[in-house]
This record gives sequence, C-alpha cells and structure tokens, in this order.
Amino acid sequence: METLSEVSQNVQKTPQTMMDDKQHGELPEEQGAANEALTDQTVMAGEALDRRNIWEPSVYYALGKESFHIAGHDISIRESMDTFGALIWPGAIALSQFLENNQQQFNLMDKAVLEIGAGTGLLSIVASLLGAWVTATDLPEILSNLTFNLLRNTKGRCRYTPQVSALTWAQHLERDFPHPSFHYDYVLAADVVYPHGSIDELLETMRHFCRPGSRTTLLWANKIRFQSDLEFTESFESSFNTTLLAELPQQEVRIYKATAKE
Repeated sequence: METLSEVSQNVQKTPQTMMDDKQHGELPEEQGAANEALTDQTVMAGEALDRRNIWEPSVYYALGKESFHIAGHDISIRESMDTFGALIWPGAIALSQFLENNQQQFNLMDKAVLEIGAGTGLLSIVASLLGAWVTATDLPEILSNLTFNLLRNTKGRCRYTPQVSALTWAQHLERDFPHPSFHYDYVLAADVVYPHGSIDELLETMRHFCRPGSRTTLLWANKIRFQSDLEFTESFESSFNTTLLAELPQQEVRIYKATAKE
C-alpha cells in the first residue's frame, strides 16, 4: 500500500513533469488512467493532511489522536499518517453516529458483526459498545494499530471482546471465512472506496459475506469524492437490494443498506 508520504512526494514532482510531457508529446494515452489515479491519491492525501491540525512528529512517522463521545463512551483513537487505512475518514464517523442514533432499527445487541477495511477501528469499537460480537478485519500491516485501538476502548466496557483478523479482499475467502461456519448478521464498511486499485475485489468480498440465503445486512458508508465512487455505487446497487438510508450533504457522505438478491 502506498504511503501518504510517498503520495506527497509524487504530488511535488508530477504536475510539472506531466505538463512537460504534454508539451513534447511524450504522454501516451495509456497513461491517462494512471495519471487520474495519481490525481485521486493526491486529493486523498491532501484531505488526510488537512483534517489534522496537530501531529506528534517522530523520526519514522507521525501519530495523531482523535476523541469522540459515541454510544455513551469516550473513545480515543490513535491514527498514523503512514497509510490511508490508519486514518479516520468521514464515512466511519457518520456510520458510527448513525448506528448510535438508530438502535431500534439496527439493534446490534448480541449480533455477529464483521467490519471490512476497519482501519483505526472506530466503527468496530462503536459496534462493540452497542453489544455486538465484532470481528474487525484489514490488511496485515494495519492490524497492530487496529488492535491497539480496539483493546484501549473496549476493555471492561463490552459484552464481547472484539476479534481482529487479517483480510485481503478477494483472497482466500473460502479458506479463511468459509460458509456456513462464518456467518454474520451485519457486515460494516466505511470509506472503503478510494484509489487503492481493488474495487472489483472489494465488491467480490462484499458478495462473499452477503450472499443469497445468508440473511446478512450490509451497511456501507462512503464519502463521494471521485468518479470511481459513483461507478462503484452503480455496481453495488446492481449486485444487491439496496436502500439509501441517509445522505449527509455537508460531509458528502451516503449511507446504504444492502441485502443479497435472492
């Protein structure tokens, strides 16, 4: 996974070199998609940097902390600037607050809940505080910070100790999460659509956990930033029975509910 610092370095050199290439006719058409992806990554990196005013610098990376009061508890989240997956994004905050405010409609008490792309763990923490038995998943390099945040904010507060598991989208799903041994009442996903090049794999993973006959409900929140967000939304809506639960114009976040098409 490309780090934010690497993206920032690309930002500094790319616009001028792209202009020079265009002037000299040296920019092949096939580079268009790659340049668009780099632009999207630039936007994401800029958003990540802008949303944090104070960072605690170190030699190797920067850490930040964010605090929330959700589900009746103070939650403190440690972030890292190393990867997109170690930051809190608007979709996670929005879906966390939505679950807190709509407990009658979505009662997580004693429910089996899986989060894909858990990142810093905010959403999994909130689900745990609301009484769910939670499994938080993400890439192996994300799990250390994810585990730290989960334990820090749930120990002694929850009915069930949340679990952490590595999950690379679309890889070894039947081996690591076979049906029907692994069944979840809810699958949660927040801001998992961004320029990571794994959009098809994400949709395949969603289908694996929310398949016909599973009676699993998928809740997905995402900030709409790029054309790729809209394209994924079209594929998402064609793959599942979907309902737009909430749209937050100020945050540009949409929250969807989905179930498998029978």
